[in-house]
Amino acid sequence: MAVSSIPARAGDPTAPRPARAPRRPRGEGQWALGHREPLNANERIKKDDDPLNVRARIENIYAHHGFASIDPQDLRGRFRWWGLYTQRKAGIDGGRTAVLEPHELEDEFFMLRVRVDGGELSLAQLRVVAEISREFARDTADITDRQNIQYHWIRVEDVPEIWRRLESVGLQTTEACGDCPRVVLGSPVAGVARDELVDPTPAVDEIVRRYVGDKDFSNLPRKFKTSISWLVDTPYEANDIAFLGVDHPDHGPGFDVWVGGGLSTNPMLAQRLGVWVPLAEVPDVWAGVVGIFRDYGYRRLRNRARLKFLVADWGVPKFREVLEKEYLGRALLDGPAPRLPDRPVDHIGVHPQRDGRNYVGAAPVVGRVSGGQLARLADVVEAHGSDRVRLTPYQKLLVLDVAPERTDSLVRALRGIGLEAQPSAWRRGTMACTGIEYCKLAIVETKARGEELVARLEERLRDFDADISIHLNGCPNACARTQVADIGLKGQLVVGPDGRQVEGFQVHLGGGLGMAEGQTAGFGRKLRGLKTTAEELPEYVERLARRYLAGREAGETFANWVIRVDEEELR
Repeated sequence: MAVSSIPARAGDPTAPRPARAPRRPRGEGQWALGHREPLNANERIKKDDDPLNVRARIENIYAHHGFASIDPQDLRGRFRWWGLYTQRKAGIDGGRTAVLEPHELEDEFFMLRVRVDGGELSLAQLRVVAEISREFARDTADITDRQNIQYHWIRVEDVPEIWRRLESVGLQTTEACGDCPRVVLGSPVAGVARDELVDPTPAVDEIVRRYVGDKDFSNLPRKFKTSISWLVDTPYEANDIAFLGVDHPDHGPGFDVWVGGGLSTNPMLAQRLGVWVPLAEVPDVWAGVVGIFRDYGYRRLRNRARLKFLVADWGVPKFREVLEKEYLGRALLDGPAPRLPDRPVDHIGVHPQRDGRNYVGAAPVVGRVSGGQLARLADVVEAHGSDRVRLTPYQKLLVLDVAPERTDSLVRALRGIGLEAQPSAWRRGTMACTGIEYCKLAIVETKARGEELVARLEERLRDFDADISIHLNGCPNACARTQVADIGLKGQLVVGPDGRQVEGFQVHLGGGLGMAEGQTAGFGRKLRGLKTTAEELPEYVERLARRYLAGREAGETFANWVIRVDEEELR
């Protein structure tokens, strides 16, 4: 039968439809693939002006004309590259965190974060940190779980003078926040540890010298977190890149490389690249990984912009291939996995250094210290013949280079200023983020709750003989690493006994990182409906701890007990 040549009428449902061109996949904002057009407000702010340039405006305009003169794009965007966030206005409850506009949440004061790369502070630096706290920050100076010092109540008028004082002793706030390379975590005993074969401090220093403040890396898709340590004493699996000490059978001591870690609302653990890198090449490999992130990272959606998503999509073999061929121009040597210690490394207490002197690790409560306390610490340190203090990634601090005969005196002096070198398991194992007191993202209070929790548990379970980590976070962003704690507490509003919404926590149980032989890294167990009000938190943790003590098997860790027991035991 001949095919009719009569054209089909418009709207005729029997008419053949023209073939559609295949739909192009939506770009993810990857620069290397030509997706340069900004796809969200954050990318626009960075394209319009490199955030590092805002320092000149702070010094020349905003510090002279005050808070009201600050351009909103600088205030809520570029200020972060110099360690500045507006802090939460007092009196705004957690139920309004997600519904108010930024200008309604923020006060006319700032949090200022001082980066302390590798956690290293000299006595002179410690005194300046304390002085700034007392003069400009209402005596605030929290130790963070990334070895930073964090001030609150900072006025923009005072920022240039604060910078002048910090930089006069070799400290800085450059890129302490923002979509850029954040502080480099390091072992707090680098250079003095008896088990350390290579001191990675030169690599940390070289990365900071070469790349912090470098505009080649000041516009990344999101923040970039680094850890470099010979010892297994930093949370290496929770970083974008981590270098961990390893002894190669043919090439000697060097570093194993991990990429793609990060927690927050979509947690992922870093993965081994399977390469061995000598100390001298660590900065170049670091820069290559940052370059991949800058050029191939996903910029379209902020919630997919961390390196971990690219590593998950590409896989380790492709990531390594791109690193070697496009960024290093050479192949990397294959390397063995690092050997983990028999038990997690804990620097609290008195420990011998390789030179015959001691270091002493002490714990504040949930990282909360003050300028006055740090000033007294400086006096104590100096009186005991030391010039070096180190901060840890667990909100603790160390005093290095203490003569053995002066160690007991130092321990007593630290206790006298509220820093305990022989802490309870509860003080030792509890961390807390900033919380609703100052943070605009927070839903609940954390620091005060953490202090109350530690006090209650010390009163009721003072002689508790096991290590349990408790991490309190004021929102889902996991700044306190909630998913990898024995007891992780994610702040949210919950229904109280009277049916009203009150501050509370979703509970994660049995999480952890691979910090010792036999430990399996993983995220905490979330049981359906397992929540507690903030008021009931101490009672819940005490009940859980007592059940663990009563039901554990010989040598059984809390995390393994959580996996083994019935859900009802965990409620």
